Amino acid sequence: MEKVSNAFIRLVKIMDELRAQCPWDQKQTIHTLRSMTIEELYELVDAIDSNDWNGIKEELGDLFLHLLFYSKIGTEQNQFQLEEVLNGIAEKLIRRHPHIYGDVKVKDEEEVKRNWQKIKSAEGKSDKSILEGVPKSLPAIVKAARIQEKAKQVGFEWENKEDVWKKVDEEIKELQDAEKSTCQEDIEAEFGDVLFSLINYARFLQVDPEAALERTNQKFIQRFKSMEAIALSKGLQLTDLSLAQMDEMWNLVKRKN
Repeated sequence: MEKVSNAFIRLVKIMDELRAQCPWDQKQTIHTLRSMTIEELYELVDAIDSNDWNGIKEELGDLFLHLLFYSKIGTEQNQFQLEEVLNGIAEKLIRRHPHIYGDVKVKDEEEVKRNWQKIKSAEGKSDKSILEGVPKSLPAIVKAARIQEKAKQVGFEWENKEDVWKKVDEEIKELQDAEKSTCQEDIEAEFGDVLFSLINYARFLQVDPEAALERTNQKFIQRFKSMEAIALSKGLQLTDLSLAQMDEMWNLVKRKN
């Protein structure tokens, strides 16, 4: 633990020195850092998706730096101190885990989530919608999953996955009906409903829909690049081939991987 403390203090000191002496670091604000922080987070996600532990270690370091940067600016603006940030999250974790730091008994993770929501309400957040905690800037697929998880915490949930799939089937039929009407607004609305219901079904399958879609993206990229390579080896571009030829090549690549 002492090694961790020393390493953290060292990083805090470096942040203080950079803010005081480096022209670039001096110019940064919470707003200029925002897009860079998002980029760093996605770089961490890429490393996680690749099971790149060295990459994860490096990207976590970059994010730690950003967290300290925001805390430093908050201190300069007389908004809060770094210790308030650290103590605040520590106290929140203790308060919201009474089954660890108190005498509350829980039987599973679902009960932990329900207790978490009850404690949040007791903290003075009961006058706000439970959905207020879902960030507006989340990607739509991630946001849909979080919205559904939040609703589940108050018991607004399907009883079984069979009923959820019936809802998926119902939404697909409504999309097909909307398509016949040729009203683009209705088609878009129904398509959104199909996606939302599929994300709901993914939860019941214990599948992360964002991660699943990204795996499919990467699989498509790999196979498409393989098609390009095969065509190039024959002195061709994909644009030189017919759709039937490309489809045959796709199936060949698909059988290989």
